[in-house]
Amino acid sequence: MLHTHFVQSIEKILKPEQAVIDGLVSHLESKTYRKGDFLLKADETCRYFYFIEKGLVKLFFDNGDKDFIMTFFAENAFFAELSGFFTGQPSKYMIVALEPTEVLRVHRDVIEGLCKKYHTAETLFSKLYSKAPVNMMGRISEMLEDDGKKRYHNFMKQRPDLIQRISLGDLADYIGITQVSLSRIRAQKD
Repeated sequence: MLHTHFVQSIEKILKPEQAVIDGLVSHLESKTYRKGDFLLKADETCRYFYFIEKGLVKLFFDNGDKDFIMTFFAENAFFAELSGFFTGQPSKYMIVALEPTEVLRVHRDVIEGLCKKYHTAETLFSKLYSKAPVNMMGRISEMLEDDGKKRYHNFMKQRPDLIQRISLGDLADYIGITQVSLSRIRAQKD
C-alpha cells in the first residue's frame, strides 16, 4: 500500500472507512525540503495539513530580536499552523525544515470536503486538531511555572530523540533561556 506510515498513523487515532483513507491518499502531495527551507513563512496562509515521513521541522515566530520556538515535529507527526489553517488568515508563525525533510500534505479544501461527506473523517480531524491546544496549554504552563533547568530536563525526558538533531541555539530558544545558561545547565551533574 502506498503511504503506509501515513495510513498506519491515521489508524492509530481512528480507523475511518476506506473511502476516507482513499480520499486522503488520492489527494496527498509529496514535498521535499532542504535544511532551512520554509514550509510556511510569516504572512502566508497555512492551507495544508502535513505528515512528516522523514525529517524535522520547527514551528516558531520571530519578534525581531529572538525566535520563539513553539514546538518541533519529527517523523510520523501530523501538523499544521492551525490558526491560519482554520481562519484562512495570514500567519505570524513560520515552519522551517531543520534537516532534509519529506512530507505528505493535503489541502484544507480536501479535508473539509471529506469531513462534510464522512462523519469518521470529521471525527478523525477533530481528534488531530484537538491535540494542538492541549499540547500548547502544557507548553504555556511549563514556561510559566518551571525554571530553565526543569524545562531542559523535561525536554530531555520527553524528546530524547531530538537532542542530537537540533542545534543548541534552537534548544535554548525552545526552553526560553540563553545559550550561556543552557551550557551551564548541561555542565551541571545532577
